[in-house]
Formats: sequence, C-alpha cells, structure tokens
Amino acid sequence: MRKSNIFLTVDAVIAKKTLSDYSILLIKRANEPFKNDWALPGGFVDQDEDLMDAAIRELFEETTIKIDHLEQIGAFGKPFRDPRSHVVSIAYFGIVPENTVAVAADDAKEAAWFPIKELPKLAFDHQEIVTLALQKFIS
Repeated sequence: MRKSNIFLTVDAVIAKKTLSDYSILLIKRANEPFKNDWALPGGFVDQDEDLMDAAIRELFEETTIKIDHLEQIGAFGKPFRDPRSHVVSIAYFGIVPENTVAVAADDAKEAAWFPIKELPKLAFDHQEIVTLALQKFIS
C-alpha cells in the first residue's frame, strides 16, 4: 500500500460591494511557489485546527482582516495544482463591509482589492476557485 503525502490548505475568497460591482481581495505572494504573483489569502491548516478557523486565521495573518464566519465553497485537489506537493485546498467565501482595509502581513508582500471583472492572472488554481465562488454567491 502506498503512503499518502497529501497536505491540506485553506483559501479565502473575500468580497466587498463597491458602487458598481464587487471587488475581491488578493495578496501578492512573498515566497515561492508563485513568488510575486497574485493569489487568494490562505495557507496550511495546523494540526488539530478546524478548517474554517484556519481560513479565518490565515486571512487575518496575511491581510489583518478579521471576520467571524465564512461559507465553504468546495474542495480543490487536482494533482499538481501546487508544485510543492499534492495539496488539497478547502476554499471559503465571505463578504466584508465596503470600507474594509487590507494590510499585507506575514508571507503576503501586498494586499489589494480588484474589481471582479479586472482580476490579474492568479497563482495555483485560484481563478477556478474565484469563478466558482462568484457563481455560487454573487451571481
């Protein structure tokens, strides 16, 4: 029997309503893989940590945004979605007030809001995650 080396992460699609539409929060990665590329806030789940708690923690660590509750979008686990290893991500969605400010911290080099129709190229499979989140929660 083969030993499994699958790792678990969480990602957060955070939206805020603007005058004309919605904007999505992205971070610029400070580390490889995808260093200097835009991505969703997220990271590895700690031992004995609840998945939503991990998503809330990672969001705060990378953007200083505090949120109490997120809705689960789904699981993303295609092999090679992360070049480091086989990584499965549980993605979450949340909406924050229009005046919410993000400040990059931890392993995020920058944090910025992007209109949903003007998203940059995203790291990993984060475009797929954002697309599903928008279909489920914004459309």
